[in-house]
Amino acid sequence: MPKQRAILGLPLPRMAPRRISFLLVLMGLFALFTLLVTLPNAIPTGPSLSKSIADHKFSLPKYKDKFSSSILNPFRPASHKPPEQRNSTYGGSSWYSNWNWRSPFSSSITLDENRSLLPPLKDRAPIYCYYDTTAQREPATKEAESALLLTWRRAWWAQGFKPVILSAAEAMNNPFYDELQRLEMEPTFKKDMMRWLAWENMGGGLLSHHLMFPMGTREDPLLSFLRRGEYPGLTRWEGFENGLFAGPKNEIASAISQALRSPKNKSAKDFIAAVPSDTFRVDPSHDSLAFYDPKTVEKSYPKVAEEITANRDRGLKGLNLLINYHLHNTWQDIFSSGIAVLKPLPAHTTRMIEPALNLAARLVACSDSPVPASCPPNLRKCTPCVSSHPMKISTPARYRNTTDLYTIATVPHPYTLRTMDSLRSAIDVSWIRRETKRDEWLYRVFQELLGTGISGSARVVKFKDAVAGDYATSHSLWLTAEKESVPHDLDWWFGFDIPHNSTDDGKSETPVPGPERRPKPQHDPADGPVPSNDDLSHEPRLLEKAREVAKSKVQGDVRIRSAIEAWNLADTEAWRFAKAFLARSRVERLKWEEEESKYAGGVGSDTDEARGSSWLRWGDDNEEES
Repeated sequence: MPKQRAILGLPLPRMAPRRISFLLVLMGLFALFTLLVTLPNAIPTGPSLSKSIADHKFSLPKYKDKFSSSILNPFRPASHKPPEQRNSTYGGSSWYSNWNWRSPFSSSITLDENRSLLPPLKDRAPIYCYYDTTAQREPATKEAESALLLTWRRAWWAQGFKPVILSAAEAMNNPFYDELQRLEMEPTFKKDMMRWLAWENMGGGLLSHHLMFPMGTREDPLLSFLRRGEYPGLTRWEGFENGLFAGPKNEIASAISQALRSPKNKSAKDFIAAVPSDTFRVDPSHDSLAFYDPKTVEKSYPKVAEEITANRDRGLKGLNLLINYHLHNTWQDIFSSGIAVLKPLPAHTTRMIEPALNLAARLVACSDSPVPASCPPNLRKCTPCVSSHPMKISTPARYRNTTDLYTIATVPHPYTLRTMDSLRSAIDVSWIRRETKRDEWLYRVFQELLGTGISGSARVVKFKDAVAGDYATSHSLWLTAEKESVPHDLDWWFGFDIPHNSTDDGKSETPVPGPERRPKPQHDPADGPVPSNDDLSHEPRLLEKAREVAKSKVQGDVRIRSAIEAWNLADTEAWRFAKAFLARSRVERLKWEEEESKYAGGVGSDTDEARGSSWLRWGDDNEEES
């Protein structure tokens, strides 16, 4: 019996199959008629996609101008690479300075995978001091004074200035020089006038005594003002006498003219006494500057003053040690929370970060000083360095942007990281694809700061800010793992002579200084697991193998290196950026050092041949690296 169908309990009349087919055909025709006739009339026509639908025309989508210029556009026409800039290669690194340096991947601008995009170099405000090369000195005294000038140059360079030593040669080029020679005046005043003539000849700016030192944070308001290089009027600082001046060229020339024509020029002892009192603006704020003039040394450091009186060259060496100790101690006070040596994958990277740990140990040590536990003249309430209570050294896995914590990081090439973390001597492409995570180093380093839901491109932008952003260089140092030791010129990076041997920590130890017989420091669980002796025994061999592959030109090594770089684009970008940034900072200083060594008899130059040769071996230009 056929089944009776119903809707809402009401029976439906039975229909023949032909009638059902005919009804479905009519409904289909009605729907098609509605779509083709009524729909175009309901859509307003105009220069839009709706007109194309109304006119029954279909066209391929077109790229807008903004997108067609993007590197993601597959139809983008080929273009030339940006031209190479001067002094843009060193030690296997190459770079291009551009305001778009925060782009996640440098190749989008440089069109070169091996060329890093760096921020433009900031103009350094020149700061001048005068050294009388015409005076006769004993060789030992000249050497001691040259060492003091080197300490002066190094301290100001680390604070972002360009220290320049002037001599009588610059003063003789001044139009006022002939007039000065015809006048009778006190020898001290004439020497001071030569100093001012040399300064005016250079176009003004900052004129410093060679015993004036920056002793504060890089963010200090006064140092930031001086770094800008814009000085509206002739200024000196209260209590410093002739220690520091700032001013434009025209006002300096006007002051020199007043001093030469002043009725006091025969009896005046210095420049300030020869000009009217309203010539200068006197600034009372100078908490970040330390002046080691004879009065200050005699009052605060009588032992050094007595040594200078008894034996000048030996006393000057003692004063130089005292100033370097204060510069180092001020740096330690600024970073009261200690030094963080990053170790994002702590299981098997102990040997990889060992150079950074050794540098940290030198930085927390106390520099030699003729007056131990003393404070700089501008910081009477400092915390003197005591070897029995050194700064804390930690090895956290995460980067922390903390003002009072200094960070030293070792950035590895992805091949080096995977070799060390897996303890594998051989790596192939299939293992890279199946067993490794992408950009894990950046992920671990910035996990605490950025969280987990951030792409690799966003992390690499944050990395670039941490390396090269404003004030970044004074709060962190980013090395590469493929070098066997840290650069030998880091004294210029920090602004003081770093101790080369850690001093005694005040605890009883065995007489043999070998590390195997020293007491083991207490481990902090927050620094990650303690590696086993077996793992430590394998790490040096694997690290050496990774360093060889990083600069190898063998086809198999190049293929594996290229594969792991393509798998870790953000980590590779970070490694190249850190490597190029540090290389450029060395090139900048070396070129300046080479130029300045030609003047003032080369006094104040870093003439340590051993250090120089080691440094050049460390970053040899002929060394080709990936």
